[in-house]
Amino acid sequence: MSITAGFAMCGSFCTFKKVIPQIEGLVKSGVSIVPIMSYNAYGTDTRFGRAKEFIDEIEEICGREIIHTLNGAEPIGPKRLIDALIIAPCTGNTLAKLALGIADTPVTLGAKSNLRNGNPVIIAVSTNDALGCAAKNIGLLMNGKNIYFVPFSQDDFINKPTSIVADFSKIGATLENAVKGKQIQPVIC
Repeated sequence: MSITAGFAMCGSFCTFKKVIPQIEGLVKSGVSIVPIMSYNAYGTDTRFGRAKEFIDEIEEICGREIIHTLNGAEPIGPKRLIDALIIAPCTGNTLAKLALGIADTPVTLGAKSNLRNGNPVIIAVSTNDALGCAAKNIGLLMNGKNIYFVPFSQDDFINKPTSIVADFSKIGATLENAVKGKQIQPVIC
């Protein structure tokens, strides 16, 4: 695929090690990736890894620095820096902001900036309350123009019955469909 895609990561830290190989796969398939991280994703060390290590790995794969400020994200739309934006993982907090049109982080501003050009935004959900409080935001976004979802399912329906995680291995196929204006099916696996 010969396109330039933003790849924005939010703070669902437990999924980073599953998401980063998807970035690498997209790069290997010919997609030029502009990496973007939320403030928390960029600056928080957790039990899942150190922020600096994730940053170094992503920048090495993409061959460019991560956009991690509002000033860095603002030109995405006016300068037409990307053809599509992938948000993976997309947290419940980011879902809520996107659903309400709030653009106060590098990820949400990047999405707003990209949508203004009529380009697709691909969402790979990862949140413990997707079938709880965040369900209404998923519903609002599913009806939004140029918004596409990576197929998702419950990840632990016994211990976390409202939790949903996207099938990150389907990011590439979702992107391929989204640039053609199609939602990959089925959305719920």
